[in-house]
This record gives sequence, structure tokens and C-alpha cells, in this order.
Amino acid sequence: MRRPGTALAGSAKLELVSGQLRFRPEDTVWEAMLNGWRSQQQARNLKKGTYEPREELVRAFQAHTNEYPWLWTPAHLDEWSANLTSEKGLAPSTVRGYQGTVRLFSEYLIDPRYDWARTCEEQFGTYPVAICHEWNTIPHLQGYEGDPEARPFTREELQMFLDFADDQVERAQRSGRKGTLAAYRDATLFKVIYGWGLRRTETSKLDLVDFGRNPKAPQFGRYGTLNVRYGKAKKGQPPRRRNVLSVMDWAVESVEDYVVNVRPRFGFPDHPALWVTERGGRLRPGSINDRFEEYRDALGLPKELTPHSLRHIVSA
Repeated sequence: MRRPGTALAGSAKLELVSGQLRFRPEDTVWEAMLNGWRSQQQARNLKKGTYEPREELVRAFQAHTNEYPWLWTPAHLDEWSANLTSEKGLAPSTVRGYQGTVRLFSEYLIDPRYDWARTCEEQFGTYPVAICHEWNTIPHLQGYEGDPEARPFTREELQMFLDFADDQVERAQRSGRKGTLAAYRDATLFKVIYGWGLRRTETSKLDLVDFGRNPKAPQFGRYGTLNVRYGKAKKGQPPRRRNVLSVMDWAVESVEDYVVNVRPRFGFPDHPALWVTERGGRLRPGSINDRFEEYRDALGLPKELTPHSLRHIVSA
């Protein structure tokens, strides 16, 4: 516990020494603030890999505004956020993270325990204020944080899409043309994307052995859980694995029917992939996208819908 009267790590009292403000006071205080924030985070046992990127981002924000923190306003955050989204093309979730870092630094500066507000007012006649509010940060402006060019399916659109995929199987069978197996495979594939909340690459790389039993849901048999081995990875890290529990009985029935009655008819019993092509290869993410767009456009659905949209369903 801190003794009464002692300064907190990161406080202006500890970062600024007598006579230090004689030359270039603005730059001196700015650097002292960053050093103090680093000390404050180190005192909380945060690692270098956490506080160094934060400092780099705050420096970038200061460079964008060309102002010191005691002159920052909410308008500066608005302009910076708009630049990140429209000119640099960053995803809303990324911008939200950047805004969160600026918020942390701003809250540190205005916290009276660190005495930066009083120091700035004495030196510059003004002081830092809160610049991040619910009305100028991503969580308030946008509830859906996926690709800004995509959007979720409505339930009516989802039903229309899945019904159309099933219809293609019947049409292929009636016409006697090739493609019946592929149409059946793809109709099942889209149900699996929706039923287990998968991405295209995750779906493409599924193997037959990735389904397993869930003792708490014996009614699903060997399809009670799905081992996703190639989940979306963070930068510089290997694919993330996760297990997804089965919850939709109709989706389980669909994939079981495909595995038992349709998958063997492709003629490649030793291939590990769940989704194979007529030539014995693994179905690729691009092929999934092509089939999705074919069905979407045939139905006249909005082009903002993508395979990823199947993971996010909203009411009409």
C-alpha cells in the first residue's frame, strides 16, 4: 500500500525535476508524460510488449493532431478516427482498439493523483481534458464490427438462400446433368457455415475426423462437437484452434446425411477432407465464394452479403 504523501509511479512530481522546464517546456512535459505513463504501466506489471505499442500509437496520434495533450479536444479524435477508417482503410474493430489506447492515456493525464492537470495549467494556462466519449468512439457509432462493406443476413434472406441451395440439388437430379454431387455438397457446406459459425478457410480445411462426440449431447452422435483446427490467427501466430459445440439438430442431420450418403459417391474414400471436388481435391475457399456469389446473384440478394454474412444473422 502506498504511504500517505508519497507520489504514485508516473506522477508529474516524479517525472519532472527542478529546472527541467527552463528550455523547450512543451517538449519536456510531453516526453515526461510518456515516460510517466510507461512507469505507471510498469508499476502495474504490464509487459514491454503491451506498453511500447501503446506509446507508439499515442505518439502517432500526437503527430496527427500536431498539438500537445493539454490542447487536445474531442474533435481531434474525430478527425483521426475518420482518417484511419476512410484513408487508411482500417477495420472498425482495429480503430476501436486504437481509440481505447488514446482513452487510456487521456484518463491517465486527467487523473488528479498524477498531477498532470495542475502542472499543465501552471505552465501553459490550460490542462488535458477527456477527449474520448461514447458519441465519438466506435462502440457507439457502429454496433456491427465486421467488414464495413458486408452485412448480416436477415432470417428471411437466410431461409431463401438455403432453400435455393437445396433446390439446385433437385434441379440437377431432374435434368440428369453433372453437378448433382457438387450441388449437394455445397448446400450442406453453407448449412455447416451457419450451423457452426465458420469462416471460409476454416470450412475448407475441415476433415472428416474433425467431428466428435459430446457426452452432454448424446443425441448428436459423432457430430456433437466440431474441432476447428485452422481458426483465424493473430498476426505472427499460428492458426487458432477451437471446439464448437453442435446446437442445431437440422444442421447435424444435414451433415450426417452428406457424410453417409453423398460424400462416398465422390469416389475418394482415403481423402481426409470433408469437402472434396469431383477430381479428388480439397474444395478451396475461392470455390466456396464463387458458389455463394452465384446463388446470391441468382436470388437478387444484395452484393454486400458474403459467406462471412452467414455467421451474423439479424432479424428483418
